[in-house]
Amino acid sequence: MCRHFGWIGRERTLHELFFDAGYGLRRQARVPRWQRVGLVSKDGFGAGWFPIGRAGATERYRTAIPIWDDGIFPALAREVASRCVLGAVRAASPGMPVEESANAPFTNGRCLLSLNGHLSVSKARPLLGSGRPPESSCDAALLAALLWQRLDTGQDLPEAIVSVLRDVVQLDSGACLNMLAADGGRVVATAWGETLCYRREADGVLVASEPHDEEDGWIRVGDKTAVIADTAGIQLRFIPRDGPFSAEVSPAAAPPCTSAGFTPDVGFPASGGSLQAL
Repeated sequence: MCRHFGWIGRERTLHELFFDAGYGLRRQARVPRWQRVGLVSKDGFGAGWFPIGRAGATERYRTAIPIWDDGIFPALAREVASRCVLGAVRAASPGMPVEESANAPFTNGRCLLSLNGHLSVSKARPLLGSGRPPESSCDAALLAALLWQRLDTGQDLPEAIVSVLRDVVQLDSGACLNMLAADGGRVVATAWGETLCYRREADGVLVASEPHDEEDGWIRVGDKTAVIADTAGIQLRFIPRDGPFSAEVSPAAAPPCTSAGFTPDVGFPASGGSLQAL
């Protein structure tokens, strides 16, 4: 498994997001507090961001070196700032390659994607059409290629993520699909088999595998739920295996140092509403 986060809001440096937090990815990579499987994310890490003044463009830094051994990124992180950032550390699933191209974030040039989870490459490969081969033979790279394929047909990012998730689960019922994607204006995440939380701050929203500090305000996301966050607010949506992706879920607060696990499924109304701050 892995740890990842997405930030949308005021311009922040990568150093603020990766290193200044009391329990950010550098610490989570060694000693995660909520991670359920694979407790050391030593197989590399990556950062992706949307440069200021370049709408629709992505940049990234990836390596197969553990985040605590990389001597280049901390200095770079002080110089780079963005309003939308995705970060990830990786613990490779058994049988998956350990290489730079297997590390998130994956990109199609307009969106970024990370996976905290696993899926069967052999079972899910039939979903992939021609014309967009994965960057790596790893499961997360295949998932990214499937997402780019859906986006190329004109699907909106939340719709595309949920349709990929459903189709993969149809073929691989044991898949763990905590996905995190960003398009520069939104962060979209799924909780499907692993932990997820978020915090609304005065200047933006941080969505993450687990809390980045001991402060209040973190909200634990229930399983089979999607989070859609932008600068205007946060929306939680229940993800049924089939049927409309429309039921809105109520948030449930959770302290940052609780052990791994999920809160019980919370109730949701029969129909969803417009995007609103929670």
